[in-house]
Amino acid sequence: MAVRSEIDSQNIPAHVAVIMDGNGRWAKQKGGLRIFGHQSAIKAVRETVEAAAEIGVRYLTLYAFSTENWSRPAHEVMALMQLLVHTIRQETPTLLKNSIRLQAIGQIENLPASCQKELAEAIELTKDGTQMTLLLALSYSGRWDLTQATQRVAAEVAAGRLQPDQVTEQTVAGYLSTAGIPDPELLIRTSGEQRISNFLLWQLAYTELFITDLLWPDFRREHFYDALRAYQQRERRFGKTSEQLTVS
Repeated sequence: MAVRSEIDSQNIPAHVAVIMDGNGRWAKQKGGLRIFGHQSAIKAVRETVEAAAEIGVRYLTLYAFSTENWSRPAHEVMALMQLLVHTIRQETPTLLKNSIRLQAIGQIENLPASCQKELAEAIELTKDGTQMTLLLALSYSGRWDLTQATQRVAAEVAAGRLQPDQVTEQTVAGYLSTAGIPDPELLIRTSGEQRISNFLLWQLAYTELFITDLLWPDFRREHFYDALRAYQQRERRFGKTSEQLTVS
């Protein structure tokens, strides 16, 4: 298990994304209800956010609730929404103390009014944070993100403000929910599942993947360091050869 001193401070990914998976399975192993797993995951979130901010990550995106999660049993969704409100209210002072700015991506308008209110207040209170930006992906889907970006680009073309041959990768990126934010260099997924689950489909094109069998409630800062160390041991070629990378 890695420790902070083993991490090269000159090679920290600017943006780390996390698929927090395994809460339900963790609760089942403990003989509890699924919501028990979600409640127990708060410590993992706290330690990951603190570790990322302390070591110099500029953006941390947490996949907190996907659009597909709405299809879960109604009582679980309601409990999750209540937990979200409580957690945002509880953690906002810590975000302020550590100069962490909170933002959210996804179909926020689909969240219950109480969640939208708490989220908006926390975003406003922390807007001046400079240490790190914490992005919560809520009611989010990569396909939705690409669809809404395409619709907005199409509207610009229809209005004559943009010509079809002017649409580039940069144009599309500018209409995604993460516009202005660098693509993740590292994606961490817990629970051992080998998929990205409709998360940041465009943005993960060249992201390094780190998959651990740990269930999310057991994830701690040492495991975050493990992911960073694995990232630093890889050669990121972006389609080039190793020899090309060594040419100055």
